[in-house]
Amino acid sequence: MQKIIRVTTVPISLGKLLQGQLKFMSQYYKVIGIASQGGEQLDLVTQDEGIRVIPVEMTRKITPIQDLKAVYALYKIFRKEKPEIVHSHTPKAGTLSMIAARMAGVPHRLHTIAGLPLLEAKGAKRLLLDTVEKVTYACATKIYPNSSGLNTIILENKYTSSKKLKVIGNGSSNGIDTSFFDPELYTDKDNEKLSKSLGIDPSDIVIVFIGRLVTDKGINELIQAFEKINKTVDNIKLLLVGTYENDLDPLLPEVQEQIDTNSNIIMVGWQEDVRPYFAISDMLAFPSYREGFPNVVMQSASMGLASIVTDINGCNEIITEGVNGTIIPVKDAKMLHDSIKKLIDDDELRKKMASNARESIISRYERKYVWEEILKEYKSLIN
Repeated sequence: MQKIIRVTTVPISLGKLLQGQLKFMSQYYKVIGIASQGGEQLDLVTQDEGIRVIPVEMTRKITPIQDLKAVYALYKIFRKEKPEIVHSHTPKAGTLSMIAARMAGVPHRLHTIAGLPLLEAKGAKRLLLDTVEKVTYACATKIYPNSSGLNTIILENKYTSSKKLKVIGNGSSNGIDTSFFDPELYTDKDNEKLSKSLGIDPSDIVIVFIGRLVTDKGINELIQAFEKINKTVDNIKLLLVGTYENDLDPLLPEVQEQIDTNSNIIMVGWQEDVRPYFAISDMLAFPSYREGFPNVVMQSASMGLASIVTDINGCNEIITEGVNGTIIPVKDAKMLHDSIKKLIDDDELRKKMASNARESIISRYERKYVWEEILKEYKSLIN
């Protein structure tokens, strides 16, 4: 049986980012996973996906000595296993495994791009990250941006030539399981119970944000916009589902204080299952600065919510202006405020967008469709 090795920097990406995909591919190929040692997390991938997983220590930061060790460890694995394809996700895993796979003579070296964190970097750091990106692409035989917008950004930055690039299907790395993200799974009674436990009244309009609570996700602008709305609208709540990363990307002190003190801002932390929080909400606000192809926006639409997103790649492909949501400029707290206010005031518009949202996902990003498109690509390469 032909062999494919899938590599991510951390086990959670292997298990969650590609959930179900590795098991699906195992029907056609011998699939092996590689990620950093994550104790139980690696065992869970083996258990859930039914594949062998090999631990290789990789860091998410710039650590030259550890990175060289990881390249050598990957090279040895690739030489021993002799896969037809090495397919990587996440930036660090991409760089290390593409270098190692080229050294090991792997014929098909594939890397999926799901966002470019380096776009926010400046000066010497940006120069270094640009160089690393070019090395990754040079060592790969094929690069898969997971959105058309990312494809354009890669070409504009001259990281590689257009012949190496391809967007699979309509974008997304793994699609969405719309039978799992389905509002019908939640009864009025379920929603009432959760709302009550969070201090949300039946008359409240709930804006939800799901993701990391960091500057990069537009949380500073979201809190500023909400604070203004909160002064004029009584029955409004902002539901924040996620955790801070104060060491990497802290929020402004005044924004942090507002979250801590405003009783209409409800913070529930990181949640294993986000569906109940979508189910009790009226709209998604997702003012991120940069994304690959955001799962949250697909999940929200699949759960039948209207979304307010920024005009960035991924978001502006999932959301069609006026159809299943609205698109605003990046870092624009005023436009965010105005768009939220419009959807609060215009009940009919919000409900119309919400009613279109689920079908917009089913028709373009259903998980099985994405898997089939990736499988087609593997077959065309190997054959």
